[in-house]
Amino acid sequence: MSHVNVFANALKRLDAASKHEMVHPETLQRLSQPKQFIEVSIPVRMDNGSLRIFTGYRCKYDDTRGPAKGGIRFHQDVDPAEVKALAFWMTFKCACVGLPFGGGKGGVIVDPSELSQAELERLSRGYMRAIAFAVGVDVDVPAPDVNTGPLIMAWMSNEYAVVTGKCEPGVITGKPVAVGGSLGRDDATARGGFYILKELEKRMGFRSGRTVVIQGFGNAGENMARLCHADGYKVLAVSDSNGGVHNPSGLDIPALIAAKKKNGIINREGAKGAKDVSNKEILEIACDLLVPAAIENVITGDNANNIKAKAVLELANGPCTPEADAILWKRGITVVPDILANAGGVTVSYFEWTQNKAGFYWDLEEVHERLQKKMTREYVEIADFAKSKNIDLRTAAYAHALHRLGPALESTGTSRNYAKE
Repeated sequence: MSHVNVFANALKRLDAASKHEMVHPETLQRLSQPKQFIEVSIPVRMDNGSLRIFTGYRCKYDDTRGPAKGGIRFHQDVDPAEVKALAFWMTFKCACVGLPFGGGKGGVIVDPSELSQAELERLSRGYMRAIAFAVGVDVDVPAPDVNTGPLIMAWMSNEYAVVTGKCEPGVITGKPVAVGGSLGRDDATARGGFYILKELEKRMGFRSGRTVVIQGFGNAGENMARLCHADGYKVLAVSDSNGGVHNPSGLDIPALIAAKKKNGIINREGAKGAKDVSNKEILEIACDLLVPAAIENVITGDNANNIKAKAVLELANGPCTPEADAILWKRGITVVPDILANAGGVTVSYFEWTQNKAGFYWDLEEVHERLQKKMTREYVEIADFAKSKNIDLRTAAYAHALHRLGPALESTGTSRNYAKE
């Protein structure tokens, strides 16, 4: 599926939600396109002395409810339509969980595995220099995403200070704790999803022998596997971009994580008794919970009928297409949507931003307590709304977000304010 379709699919969610949360037509019109989209060129001096020009993007989709918020990804498939879709999702994600942010996203077209550490630093700093005029602690606040992390955020935060002459740690989140990062940010995306899972268990009646399959073993997938394993779940299969492993008796997750750390990829060294499984096959393993935690559009109209999970919890952004949603809903498979399921990351980013602005930092227990309270409350409200309307959780989540976005966008006036008597 093309990235153009990714953005088109994102807008379909808005149309579906608008049938259950009445907002002014101008609100839908304004939310159908981004407020600002920037393309930049980033010249980088490579280690061999040559010059290479990289292309980067930054999208501020909407900032009606507060500064734009959204990650920066370094990936060879970064594309303008994908960046717009991700910024759209961030707009609704922040509204869905009640954060005082709008939505943004950024990216650079690059395969970071091809760069040395020094080249990666020069690229990271070059990207921040190129977009520094468009970001700021009260304007647009970037964060980590695919192939970026605390070190890259530290480089970018430092470069912003060099460019502007201001030390403002709140300009970027996901930083190392030593330079203003928040405790609990490292596993926040997975932990937020895990807190929702604990509520989902009550509604679905999961009992002993609960099983989970996780596609994607980056930060979110790995931490979700760790949390589920520690909670007594039997993790049947996990995968990364190179493929995965499957053991019907359950995987030793601590051993698998240690082996991944040592070798850089998932392999059988940490998975005794397991068989290899592809990223396509892993989605179709029978389990209680399927967690897509990798990339978008992995569950489509072509394979949705083959999903054998009782519930799907989206830690990735956009893993299910609208066609897949319709099939899974018809089959009675619960899907906890990305804008709710993976909002733990942006929620703790909000905590980090708040702490940076206040100059006062919380301990880990307080971060976890605040995260659990917010994720649980928003899930319960959305699940109750979905049940009352007999609609899927995704449509309910978008309607829940529209309930906050609509009044904000309409507060500055609509055509009603200018209609002639």
